[in-house]
Amino acid sequence: MDLRFLIRRFALFAIAVALTVVFTSCLSDNPDSGGVGRLSFLYETNPDYATQFSVKYYEGGYKLLTFGNGDRILTVPEGAKTPSSLDGDIKILNCPVKNVYLAATSVMSLFDALGRLDVIRLSGTQQDGWYIESAKKAMNDGEILFAGKYSQPDYELITSEKCPLAIESMMIGHASDIKEQLENLGVVVLTDQSSNESHPLGRAEWIKLYGAIFDEEETAKAVFDEQKKYLESVLEEGNTGKTVAFFYISSTGRIVVRKSEDYVSKMISLAGGKYIFSEIGDNTTKTSTVTIDPEAFFAAAHSADIIIYNSTIGDEIASIAEITDKCELLADFDAVKNGNVWCTQKNMYQESTSLGEMINSLHIIFTDDGGDLDEVPYFFKLK
Repeated sequence: MDLRFLIRRFALFAIAVALTVVFTSCLSDNPDSGGVGRLSFLYETNPDYATQFSVKYYEGGYKLLTFGNGDRILTVPEGAKTPSSLDGDIKILNCPVKNVYLAATSVMSLFDALGRLDVIRLSGTQQDGWYIESAKKAMNDGEILFAGKYSQPDYELITSEKCPLAIESMMIGHASDIKEQLENLGVVVLTDQSSNESHPLGRAEWIKLYGAIFDEEETAKAVFDEQKKYLESVLEEGNTGKTVAFFYISSTGRIVVRKSEDYVSKMISLAGGKYIFSEIGDNTTKTSTVTIDPEAFFAAAHSADIIIYNSTIGDEIASIAEITDKCELLADFDAVKNGNVWCTQKNMYQESTSLGEMINSLHIIFTDDGGDLDEVPYFFKLK
């Protein structure tokens, strides 16, 4: 055989090997591959406000959920195979998903808005702890069972109900042994990180994440867009100039207020109000509140135009007298003298889907110069 022919054959073989290596390298290094092997990438969601999750869509109905803490979950369509060459940290969630254990209280409203309470079988909250009527009814009818709170789950019930998915709040970070035990039982643990969103509507936008898991993307978008319209309408109105204090009185008589960077404080600002505590709280910590003495509260907030009592902690307040009985200094507040005292309804913190409407309600309160208004969604005036 001619030497030049052999050299040519060897050169062509070397080029083919090199091209194969380059192609394989490009495939694995493709930023859209997401560590999911050879799945063909289609597109990625672009949330309007949320920063703590993203969803990548692939051919065949596969979806890669990525979370702010680095967790990743790949949903595998019914009847499809789990892709090979997956990154080791990716959890597999086989669809359709049902018999969910929901331990993150704020998420129930998202499922309710999606019309998918049917996929929730187990709750981390007892029936009397729900202010979402459909959830309360489902538990009363036995469609949803109490399976222990997040820190004390009923592993036997979770196993017997063949639960594939547990949706936990950020509190699960303080109970890593429980998370590990659930995973050992074959349960995929999804940590809802909506509380880490810096914008209030970022929390509501998590409905798109759950919409992706249950193929309810269109419904999720419609629900979120409605809240977005509330916000856009309020922002067109601009600032009202009203100063606002938001608080509750602890069992020890101290005053608990929201940090200045908390989402409730931001809702007040977005609604056109000025939160009276513009610089309070350590924003490097996860806590959302600051406890202060009544005297310090009086010094900062006695001249506030409007005060809002947070009744979601403890019993709902029915009158101004009940507040002044708890703290006599409140009787000298301008808002108390002028009758501008409002109270939250008990369902406020469980209605994550309605944050745009809450901002709109706050704006209505701030612009009610006639003082004739008695109630808006999620708030009512105290007499």
